[in-house]
Amino acid sequence: MTAEALPIEALLDAEPEPAFTILCVDDEVNILSALRRLFRSSGYRILIAEGGAAGLEVLANEKVDLIISDMRMPGMSGAEFLSAALERWPDIVRILLTGYADIQSTIEAINRARISRYVSKPWDDAEMLRIVDEALAVKKLEREKAQLNSVILRQNSELKRLNLSLEDKVKERTQALEMTMGELTEVHEKLKKGFIASVRVFANLIEMRAGKLAGHSRKVAELARAIAQQLELSDAEAQDIFVAGLLHGIGKIGLPDALIAKSFVQMTLEERNVYAKYPAKGQAALMSLEHLQSAAKLIRSQHERFDGLGFPDRLSGMQIPIGSRILNIANDFESLQAGMLTDKPMARPDAIKNIETGRNKRYDPAVVDAFLAVVGKPEAAPLGREREMRSKDLQVGMVLARDLIAAGVMLLAKDYMLDERLIGQIKHFEEADGTPLKIYIQVK
Repeated sequence: MTAEALPIEALLDAEPEPAFTILCVDDEVNILSALRRLFRSSGYRILIAEGGAAGLEVLANEKVDLIISDMRMPGMSGAEFLSAALERWPDIVRILLTGYADIQSTIEAINRARISRYVSKPWDDAEMLRIVDEALAVKKLEREKAQLNSVILRQNSELKRLNLSLEDKVKERTQALEMTMGELTEVHEKLKKGFIASVRVFANLIEMRAGKLAGHSRKVAELARAIAQQLELSDAEAQDIFVAGLLHGIGKIGLPDALIAKSFVQMTLEERNVYAKYPAKGQAALMSLEHLQSAAKLIRSQHERFDGLGFPDRLSGMQIPIGSRILNIANDFESLQAGMLTDKPMARPDAIKNIETGRNKRYDPAVVDAFLAVVGKPEAAPLGREREMRSKDLQVGMVLARDLIAAGVMLLAKDYMLDERLIGQIKHFEEADGTPLKIYIQVK
């Protein structure tokens, strides 16, 4: 343990205190001898001087804590000696030895030399020891106070140093954590993009199997997410609804080709019963994927009606998950325009009106209101211009301004940033297919 770590009491006791030094000044040798004998067993260090001049010389060379001086001395009186000592060493305790006949000069000496005490001759030994002990007790307190102040100053200095060191360490650690968090955020974003990309691949496969218009699943997903945001659902809920929109038709993969090719109004009752099983099959297809369980539940209930006449579980009202209620409207709206529900495609205004007429029957009225608010907003102006490019001119970092579609299948979604691998795959696809792709790139 370092000295700075010790408690203050231990620091005060760590260094032995030097003995107090007493200077006895008198022109009579027997008086000096008596005083030396008196303090011999007290533990004090005793110095003697035979007169005032000799006393000043001792003071100039030794550290003295207390002076005992006789009043009557030849050459320099005790009052003169103690006055000179006061001027040069004011912290020394001064005691005057005086006789009864010297009372007037004693008073003058007290006033002139600021004498702490005076002791009459002949003195009482016990009284003399008590007076000196009390005087030096005050000195001891002063010494301990000075020592304590020194310790506090050292500890404050060390504390400042430790604080600076701690601040540097905290700053260094914070920077390291921020760097780590930044790296984790970047990795998380990559994983999230990879996850969404994988989901979009599934959606493309579904559309290829269904033989319908490319990009339908993405349109449903984006509209459903916009409605969720209009309803102020959480980001997590909106993300689940978006993913469910991309995968809403995954259960159709197991349906017969002839059934998939038909619009809903063209199906027979038997075919509709078979068709009604695809939402549950879609949930089952995602059963083993833990991160898609929330989306899978929404897919199962996407065709439940608000009035309870939907499928597969005949849920009604608030029994239907909010995401499924949203997905129902988004899917029907895009399907109406694509001709997937009726025998021919429906114009956008007519599709909107069709959704409105389903309020409180097929659709949740609150979700209808949110849908109308979304489709009623003017389409956002593009952030930048676009330019059609050949695949040979593509560069890493370019961003698609439109969905990349080939043979009715969406290869890459709008806003996708191209990397070297994707550019190579696009070129390879063109070579294999023998048809140049229409590639639109954002221009800032």
